[in-house]
Amino acid sequence: MLEIEIDGKLVEVEHGSTIIDAADKLGIPIPRFCYHPKLSVAANCRMCLVQVEKFAKPLPACATPIADGMKIFTRSKATVEAQQSVMEFLLINHPLDCPICDQGGECELQDIAVAYGANASRYAEEKRVVVNKNIGPLINTDMTRCIQCTRCVRFLKEIGGMQELGMVGRGEHAEITAYVDKSVNSELSGNIIDLCPVGALTSKPFRYTARSWELVRRPSIAPHDGLGSHIEVHVKDNKVMRVLPREKESINECWLSDRDRFSYEGLNSPDRLKVPMIKHNGAWVETDWKTALEFAAGQLKDIVNHHGKDALGVLVSPNSTMEEGYLAKKLAEGLGCGNIDYRLRQTDFRMDGKRVGTPWMGCNIDDLGKLDRILVIGSNLRNEHPLLAQRFRKAVDNGAELSIVSPLDNNPLMPVAHKVIVRPSDMVNVLGQILKAMSGLQRLSLCLPPSLNQWLEGIEVRENTQAMAESLAGMGKDVDLVAPRVGIFVGTLALTDPRFTELYSLAEAIGGICGAKGGILPSAANSTGMHMMGVMPTSPTGMHARAMLEVPRKSYLLLNIEPELDCQHAALAKKAMAQAECVVALTAFKSTALDDADVLLPIAPFTETSGTFMSMEGRVQSFAAVTKPFGECRPGWKVLRVLGNTLGLPGFDFNSSEEIKNAIFGGDKPSNVVRRHLNNNLKELVEIQAKIPSAGLQRIGEVPQYESDPIVRRAASLQKTKYNIKPMARMCEALMKQLGVEQGDTVLVKQEKGSAVLQVRLDNHVAMGCVRVAASHEDTISLGDLMGDIEVEKITEDQAQFMRTAIMKALSE
Repeated sequence: MLEIEIDGKLVEVEHGSTIIDAADKLGIPIPRFCYHPKLSVAANCRMCLVQVEKFAKPLPACATPIADGMKIFTRSKATVEAQQSVMEFLLINHPLDCPICDQGGECELQDIAVAYGANASRYAEEKRVVVNKNIGPLINTDMTRCIQCTRCVRFLKEIGGMQELGMVGRGEHAEITAYVDKSVNSELSGNIIDLCPVGALTSKPFRYTARSWELVRRPSIAPHDGLGSHIEVHVKDNKVMRVLPREKESINECWLSDRDRFSYEGLNSPDRLKVPMIKHNGAWVETDWKTALEFAAGQLKDIVNHHGKDALGVLVSPNSTMEEGYLAKKLAEGLGCGNIDYRLRQTDFRMDGKRVGTPWMGCNIDDLGKLDRILVIGSNLRNEHPLLAQRFRKAVDNGAELSIVSPLDNNPLMPVAHKVIVRPSDMVNVLGQILKAMSGLQRLSLCLPPSLNQWLEGIEVRENTQAMAESLAGMGKDVDLVAPRVGIFVGTLALTDPRFTELYSLAEAIGGICGAKGGILPSAANSTGMHMMGVMPTSPTGMHARAMLEVPRKSYLLLNIEPELDCQHAALAKKAMAQAECVVALTAFKSTALDDADVLLPIAPFTETSGTFMSMEGRVQSFAAVTKPFGECRPGWKVLRVLGNTLGLPGFDFNSSEEIKNAIFGGDKPSNVVRRHLNNNLKELVEIQAKIPSAGLQRIGEVPQYESDPIVRRAASLQKTKYNIKPMARMCEALMKQLGVEQGDTVLVKQEKGSAVLQVRLDNHVAMGCVRVAASHEDTISLGDLMGDIEVEKITEDQAQFMRTAIMKALSE
């Protein structure tokens, strides 16, 4: 520790700290524009100049390291004159358009100009004008206001992982710009709006809709992935106007993904369901709550009485709150039905009953930056977990080695030490190679079931998997680690794989050898919470989500889902809903995906209800409603409670979501209950099935991040980004040559009994033998599993038009 004096106050600070760190510790304000604690030091705005004893000129507080015995003056005449001079220069070319600037009322330049600016300007010459840049549908630019602090440039390079903005020119001709004909495409791009200290970068969807002082700020939790980011929802006239991050260092730090930031537009979609609706003679008819609930309860009760308890299937969105999931499970149990599941995009359920506890990510989120070795299996991190990818990026910057096993070679925007890009059906073999290689390393021992050892005998270890195993064991090019901190994580692409159980089992075996942390990275907001509560088949005869679609039920209760867009097998889901005698949907939106429903009950999205999410790290986070329900919408837990009462089921007498939360955790502290349940271990390692890899093409049906749930799908600005182009048949160059197709050709993609007409797109990120066809889109809902065998056939434009008509006709029948 070093002892210094600031404005006569003695303070001890750590070695390596800067003057601005010490001042912030004491609460002494020093003005700044370019400095940000999460970014590298640029020291180019010079606003933080302070006087330091024994130095002839003022020094930048953000870039001057502390020395023992240093005396600093932040209020001296020299300091104030220096800061006022800098302020005058910054305002020389700044436009006087505060009344029409969206940054007005929360502008750092305004605040500091009041404190350090002059009453009048001495500058009489013409001001410069900078041409605005179109950098995408999310961020609006007014570059004449820019003061070249370079926060945006540094963020996109250091946190976002790719430098998409830069500075050109010198002196008063300097300006921030993107590359020629390029937009800013980072999935974290919205953070540069928050970082900009002036009105140069503002939110395009929010532009000219409200003034900052008109907004009411209310805290909430982001509902679109398993991270559980803290957000601040800004409301005006009972309408969500924008969403900003709330600082939570252990979760999202001070950042927010674009999906969480801009998805609020979906809340104000014209698709919002205002009142309950019942289908009468094939047409939707608005009705009151009493009639709708009595009709729904009567239909469900009649089907259970006439066809048995197993005739009902309950499908729950993993983005629903814990309270909603708990009551849905309780309702199914009350009717004697064991058919309930939240795992809508999973196809392999062989691990059911073989787990010790609830699967989770296996460590705390802020532990990721401290890992030395990381293995990611079947995950496109930037698509599934944008902010979590930033944590991995930080670990790699700190010296960690990242290894990837995946069918996709998407750039994670960080150095990858080792990677194996193979067809989905080959990932099990690759993990077997890693496991066998690790068993052969001298300092590691292996104790596996005889059947697994026997399977490993037939595995041939290749050079790349040997290198990956050595990395996980701590061996490196420059230095060997005796006890490396290892993390092994299984992503969404692996979760949707038909051999997920084997992938997970092998990952656990590898982790057991090298003492790794890790587990599953679920893509939904509440997957961990749903699993802990047991929102899964509750009896030996209970059916999981896939089985409920393969063997259609007579009736379905849908909670917050659009079946053909949210389920693993879109065609099966659509067919099952069409064949059902009654479909009761609790939903916030009315859409064509629910055309086969018989009752629509409008429930409130996360902004209009209270509830609880459990993040992938097992953190239980409750939130309150930030607006009143839209129209006649009601919180989902209230609708389920009244539906249970209408059915005459006991135990549905809750008066608040807090009472339901207490029932979930048995009155105990949530963290205590969570600690008892979280466990990634299997009771026994699953036997590896000796499957013969398919010789045909395999589909990689990735769900685009801006199609992941009903709210995001209706966020207009997100739908305009480059990540949300129409589905195409994406394949590598070698496969295109093999199939005799070129980019732009029209092909017929066949999978099981369905087909889709798509254009060919060159994508060298896809493994050889695979075709990347996006899911959760109306153009691909006639296809089958997200991972499975497919056929690709080149067709003419006339044939394409005929096939499109035939597909549309088949879907409407």
